Amino acid sequence: MCVAALCALLPLLVAHAQQIREQPPNSPPWAFPLITEMNIPEGPEPLSLPGSNRTYTFAQIYDLLNPPNWFPDRHPPSPEIILKGHGRAQACGSCHLMSGLGRPEMAGLTGLPPDYIVQQLADFRSRARIDAGGRMNNVAQDLTIEEARQAAGWFASLQSQVFTRVVETDRVQESFIGPRGGTRFAKPGGGMEPIGTRIITLPEDAERMRLRDPFSGFVAYVPMGSLAAGRTLIETGGAGKTLTCGLCHGLDMRGVGNVPRLAGQHPIYTARQLYLFKDGRRNGASAAVMKAAVEQLTDEDIVAISAYLGSLPPR
Repeated sequence: MCVAALCALLPLLVAHAQQIREQPPNSPPWAFPLITEMNIPEGPEPLSLPGSNRTYTFAQIYDLLNPPNWFPDRHPPSPEIILKGHGRAQACGSCHLMSGLGRPEMAGLTGLPPDYIVQQLADFRSRARIDAGGRMNNVAQDLTIEEARQAAGWFASLQSQVFTRVVETDRVQESFIGPRGGTRFAKPGGGMEPIGTRIITLPEDAERMRLRDPFSGFVAYVPMGSLAAGRTLIETGGAGKTLTCGLCHGLDMRGVGNVPRLAGQHPIYTARQLYLFKDGRRNGASAAVMKAAVEQLTDEDIVAISAYLGSLPPR
């Protein structure tokens, strides 16, 4: 094959490799929405948010080593690594936000046990736990132990709050995966489509979300009947299909000791973790228990469990 032909094929090969890396086998694409389907224009002008006296351009907003801090008075003083990254260790606030509430494709970290967060970073570093897109594996490689401890303590100190509304529906707005992390947007001029066996998460306010407003939340649309089905599985184990989640995570799903809370977590993030436990990409601390809990779950079960957990108050 000539050099020109190889050059022409290269973008397709890269895109294909990216899709293989980001969508684990036997896992539905909706759960791993990391491949951009449509770009959104980003101008060079300074932008502002209501209630903030700061301005940032889109280039600054999406500088993963130096993310925006719109409301510095609404969180305790942060360690350097929250706001300033280095190498592949992106600033923690760039993805998990300066509220710790996180975007749907990332975890909400508020109020999680600090030792649990440190352990997850160690698992990412050792690759016992594989991030679907590889980002956290790279971050953990360049993060120092002290930075991990500081970040974990800071996120643990933040107050949890409802950041995602869970809404049951038969039909949902047509949407596309935008740039900058894999967040979905409603398709301009689009209609409605059956939701099927999916969780479709859209921002409450698309523009505020694009500016990385740390307090502008999301709506997770789930199939009708998901909440009741999820509650039954979580509380009873579904006649032996899974384990009752309260055994480890507490009856209110807000965590016990170093076991993390599940209440109020982004439903699509929870679904991704269940798939990753199931396909073996998520190992490390306590993974053996979770593998036993997920091995018999169907796609419908995973959607229902994730939806119900997301609907619970986080504190």
